[in-house]
Amino acid sequence: MIDTITNAHGEILDFSFHEGAEGSRNLFLIGHGVTGNKNRPLILALAHALSEEGMPVLRFSFSGNGASGGNFRDSTISKEIGDLKAVLSAAETFGYRVFYAGHSMGGAVGVMTAAIDSRIKFLVSLAGMVDTKGFYEREFGQEKTGSGCMWEDPSCPLSETFKEDMYQIGSTSSCAESVRVPWLLVHGTADDVVPLEDSKMIFSLANEPKHLVEIPDADHLFSGNALGMVVETVLDWIGDCLQGPEPETDS
Repeated sequence: MIDTITNAHGEILDFSFHEGAEGSRNLFLIGHGVTGNKNRPLILALAHALSEEGMPVLRFSFSGNGASGGNFRDSTISKEIGDLKAVLSAAETFGYRVFYAGHSMGGAVGVMTAAIDSRIKFLVSLAGMVDTKGFYEREFGQEKTGSGCMWEDPSCPLSETFKEDMYQIGSTSSCAESVRVPWLLVHGTADDVVPLEDSKMIFSLANEPKHLVEIPDADHLFSGNALGMVVETVLDWIGDCLQGPEPETDS
């Protein structure tokens, strides 16, 4: 049982562990999006459903978010890649084979990490952010860093650090060809935060095996009936993955 997860900055990451079937060597990790945390409805629904099916699940809050240590102003994709690596190290200690699912910005973190870290054996992008610069300009381009906030939420200040990281990355599409594990992409057709075109574009660049599922009329959070559709999609895909051989990745 994982007791504590600390990132490279010495910040403790808040997480919840859901037991699965005894002896299971698979672990499903779930990372949230910008301004989110481990207790968002989508993450909770996935965690409970997977655990009930026998797969252990660890959902966590990136540093600076939720009850995790750190400052929200320092929360960037680049820093969260380090957070995910810390979680992967904890999972590795217990011999788990890791599935990682990331929502929105957590999806960008997953793609960029999977491209360089072979400990992720299966990847799921849920409304995954790809065009990071475009996202910033659409959502926060009219706000002033240092004094503005994200989506009018004072608890989520908009920092220059965040802006610089989003611009420096620009897009995660360049990482697609380096991802060499089974990859599921799920996106709502009515997503007005991260457009469906993001997933379509990176899917076109991805290696096989890959699978893109569009959820009709679903928004960015997969609200309402879309939530159950996402859970069912992920469960079915995992079932298919577990019937096949473990993907081979470079060390």
